[in-house]
Amino acid sequence: MKLDQTSGLGGNWRSCARFTHAVALALALALVLTCTAAVAAPRTQTVCTITVNSADEKMMFQRHLPAGKTRFVELVERGRPDWLAGACQSAVACDVLIISGHYDGYNHFFSDQLENPEHLPVDELERVSCSDSCQGLFAQLKEVHLYGCNTLNRAPQNKAGADVLRSLLREGHSLKAAQQLQRSLNAGHGESSHDRMRQVFKDVPVIYGFSSLAPLGPVAAATLGGYFRSHGAREIGRGRASAGLLRQFSPLGMSVAQGMSDQDPHAHVRQDVCRFVDDRLSDADRLGFVHQLLQRPIAQSRVHLDRLERYASTLDETGQHTAQMVLGLDLVAGDTDTRQRFLAFARDADQAEVSARMVKVAQQLGWLTEQERRHELAGLLGQVLQRPTVGTNEINLACTLNASRELDSHFGPGGPTAGPPAGPHSSLPHAAMRACLGSAQGHAHTLAALLSPREADVAVAQDYLRHRPIADAQDLRRLATGISAMAPSSAQVRALETLGRHYVSDRTITNRLLQLFVQTPSPEVQRAVAGVLIRADRRALANPQLRATLVKHRHRSPPGDDMIDALIRRLEAS
Repeated sequence: MKLDQTSGLGGNWRSCARFTHAVALALALALVLTCTAAVAAPRTQTVCTITVNSADEKMMFQRHLPAGKTRFVELVERGRPDWLAGACQSAVACDVLIISGHYDGYNHFFSDQLENPEHLPVDELERVSCSDSCQGLFAQLKEVHLYGCNTLNRAPQNKAGADVLRSLLREGHSLKAAQQLQRSLNAGHGESSHDRMRQVFKDVPVIYGFSSLAPLGPVAAATLGGYFRSHGAREIGRGRASAGLLRQFSPLGMSVAQGMSDQDPHAHVRQDVCRFVDDRLSDADRLGFVHQLLQRPIAQSRVHLDRLERYASTLDETGQHTAQMVLGLDLVAGDTDTRQRFLAFARDADQAEVSARMVKVAQQLGWLTEQERRHELAGLLGQVLQRPTVGTNEINLACTLNASRELDSHFGPGGPTAGPPAGPHSSLPHAAMRACLGSAQGHAHTLAALLSPREADVAVAQDYLRHRPIADAQDLRRLATGISAMAPSSAQVRALETLGRHYVSDRTITNRLLQLFVQTPSPEVQRAVAGVLIRADRRALANPQLRATLVKHRHRSPPGDDMIDALIRRLEAS
């Protein structure tokens, strides 16, 4: 029989085709299963934590996020001050960041635990964000949790006020244009915590924080626990704000923001901020930027005053300057037009403290000699003394600016700013200011106010003595005797608090205070006496009957420990 070769070939071909089709189906199925598995099993999510204070929030996240799909990395290394730099070098890439710590509203996350010195400067976060020197750490962040007070507070830290408007008018702007620029400065340079966190966490889709007070760690953790029990962990790290989380924290003031993008109307503000801290810039390049900023309308320099101060303070710390840096410093120092506009604003600033800060920056930039700086400050304080009303801020400013007594010669007899001995105003705060500036008459007047029956007068003396504590032992004894003779009152309590800040080491004074403890009918005064004694030199408390006297004569206090209990425990321990 003759073989049908064509038929055989056709059969073989059909078999091969069926086999090939089966293989293709198998491969396709395998690919589908692989893709399905990839969707069903997402990559491990990295949750980074910066635990400056309470670990309660971190522990709640650890308890509820799936262990097999979540990796927790604590970035703080205890005892290592440059722990953030260490984290940058660790090749960790965070999907979620949780920062737990008290927040001062602008500069630092910190701890309230004495044994825990860790803190997180926002300046350092800003440097890392702007320098792109830590690309992996925060590059893929999808959400940030800020468990601290005021972390997303919208209240501006800076405000372009009437002095800014006057400056813009002096520079030739019409009133309408000046007002428009003032509004623009306030909108873009308010430097609220909300704005600063948006700048730091650029492009992050979700930033959770608090618009005012934040809950303490245990309360926040309990609230997180309620959220996780009702919603699970499915919304964490997805790059979308969780309505459930916000609802759970709504009674506690949680809010949400998005990181600033390049399309944000105020993105140029971030660019300026970054040029202050970008560590990829050379010293000469950064100085060139600062000079260019100063040449803009001075109002823009004013809103960057904090950063200008920090930068100017480093100019003498850089050691040997490069030739480019020396040239740049000479260009700034020789820019008389910018100097004149800067100093005109400083002299006209609404707040005396701002004026003083600008004068210091002017000296650091080479625009004022040391003698010229003292002359500017003396003129500023002389103007403040002419005001009909001064208060704590002005007293603190005068004492701080004259901490080394370098301005005494300006205000003393024959000095260029001396004026009448008591000036045109003779209120107690004016006397305290003059005392800060070297007036013996003002010193005596203010010291006598510590024994006044008016608490407001005692408060003025207290402000002054924070800067100029009593050094003479006889003066301190006389004041202690006078305070002991005061009528029991809030004024006497405040006077005792002021005495306590002198860390008494005179046994005559401690014995007199012990007599006051026994004789006073006031529990508040007794507690204030205990506050003085607990700060005193222990050698001045070498009285074997002291503890027994405290126990025997103390008046009934509200429930709970107070300063008297603390003093008794210290005496028992010693």
